[in-house]
Amino acid sequence: MLGIQEISDRLEIQEMLVAYATAIDGQDFDALDRIFTDDAHIDYTAFGGLAGTRAEMKEFLASSMGQFTACQHLIGNPEIRVDGDRATGRVMCLNALGIPVENGDPRIALLGMWYIDEYTRTPEGWRISRRSQEPSWTQGLGDVSERTRDPR
Repeated sequence: MLGIQEISDRLEIQEMLVAYATAIDGQDFDALDRIFTDDAHIDYTAFGGLAGTRAEMKEFLASSMGQFTACQHLIGNPEIRVDGDRATGRVMCLNALGIPVENGDPRIALLGMWYIDEYTRTPEGWRISRRSQEPSWTQGLGDVSERTRDPR
C-alpha cells in the first residue's frame, strides 16, 4: 500500500512532467530551469538530437524547435518509483511535429517513445536529474532527425 508521502511525491513528479511538455510545446525553454536540476544530464540522441547539460539543451531546443509549425507532447502511463529523495521513471510520450512544406499544409510526423528519467528531491521540489529517450516507433519522420541535429 502506498503511503501519503509517496502519493504526494508521485503527484508532484507527474505535475513536473506536464510542466515539461507544456514548456517544450510552448517553446518556453527558460521554464526548464524549474524542471531540471542544475547539473542534469539530458540525452536526446535517440532521434538525432544531442546530449548534454540543461544549458546546452535549452540552446539546442531554441535553435531546432523553431523550424516546426507545431509541436505537441502527449505523456502518459508514468511508471514512477520513489526511493526517499530519489526516484526513477519511465513515461510514455507521443510527440506530433508539424513540418512545413512548400505551398501546402504542414506534414505531420509522429514519434512514439518513452522518457527514461531519474528524479531528485530538491529544496524547491522534485526535478529531473537525468533524462533520455527510448524510441518505440515513428511515422512520417522522414528527415526530421536531420532537421533536429545540432546546428552548430
